[in-house]
Amino acid sequence: MALPDLDTSVGHSFGLEVDGVAIKQISEVSGLKMEQDVIELKQNTNDGKYMIKKLPGRPKAGEVTLTRGLTGDNSFEKWVKDAHFGKMASARKGGAIIVYDYEGNAIKRYKLTNAWPKSLEIGSLKAGDTSVLTEKLVITYEQMEVE
Repeated sequence: MALPDLDTSVGHSFGLEVDGVAIKQISEVSGLKMEQDVIELKQNTNDGKYMIKKLPGRPKAGEVTLTRGLTGDNSFEKWVKDAHFGKMASARKGGAIIVYDYEGNAIKRYKLTNAWPKSLEIGSLKAGDTSVLTEKLVITYEQMEVE
């Protein structure tokens, strides 16, 4: 169910879906953006004035960082291993970052094309620390579309 025009979404409920497998335990998503090059056209007008016109260029690829609590789920590690050993045919995947409403219905999907894991970072291990141990997965993608 879509949100009414005057309501905004609360950013507490989101997840990752890769090849039809949903991972809803994501605690943070950062760096998700659509960007493109800007082309500057420098020219003179008919009356001789100098002007710069900015035109849209090629879309840029992007990166997104996902953070979640460390669990026994090793799906991130398997995906990273494929990319690390050059098995790009199986490492490049289609997926989406999904934002859910308070009832758990998907309200926005950020579709990622040809995404693959660039790095996996495990949080600091400290003796006696009581904070949650996390893992950060950086995913690079060739294109993003909003659905």
